[in-house]
Amino acid sequence: MSSAASVNTGGQPKTRRQSEKEQRYRELLGTAARLFGTHGYASVALDDIGHEVGVSGQAIYRHFKGKQDMLGRLLLDVSARLLEGGQHIRADSSDAQEQIHRLIAFHADFALRSPEIIRVQEQEMPQLLEADREAVRRMQRKYIDIWSAALRKLHPQISPVELRTRIHGVFGLINSTAHSMKHSYQRAPSAAEVAESHSTLTAMAWAAIACKLPAGGASTESH
Repeated sequence: MSSAASVNTGGQPKTRRQSEKEQRYRELLGTAARLFGTHGYASVALDDIGHEVGVSGQAIYRHFKGKQDMLGRLLLDVSARLLEGGQHIRADSSDAQEQIHRLIAFHADFALRSPEIIRVQEQEMPQLLEADREAVRRMQRKYIDIWSAALRKLHPQISPVELRTRIHGVFGLINSTAHSMKHSYQRAPSAAEVAESHSTLTAMAWAAIACKLPAGGASTESH
């Protein structure tokens, strides 16, 4: 598995060199996320990433083993952040409806602020080293389990198929909308636009989670 960036965990103040190294690490990873999400992993070279940050492609090897290592660290970090957020919500509230509202808001906020990262997560998993891919999958399953537990409390009679359909339907709604909106604007949306989109997305996602289906899943349309 790819290792995380080195941090000073001994309680001592970081040196200027350590702080600069960590800042450059974050810049490189953020740039990689944007370029991978915009152009696709296969189309981006280390030199492209370095050029955006103002360093040579070779200088990237001071922080990463290579492009595949960058992708691994990026997706491990994304999965860890989503899982930690979900775990915090679960621990902070025992009410299923409140949990789901907060999970939806959390996921929408993440997707709207990081649409390229969401796209990389959805499209570039096959490019990961096997160990990184397995670690990402484990964290994704745990994140989905948090949603599943809350949804089962809200809909006690829900079938496994309906459960998966609702959860992945909400993920699809939020993730794809966040990515499509950035492209429709052809620029980064403003804070006001993000806030309005967040409000709309969370309301739509809650409707998808909370709606009652007819018995047997039969259509309610009149014939």
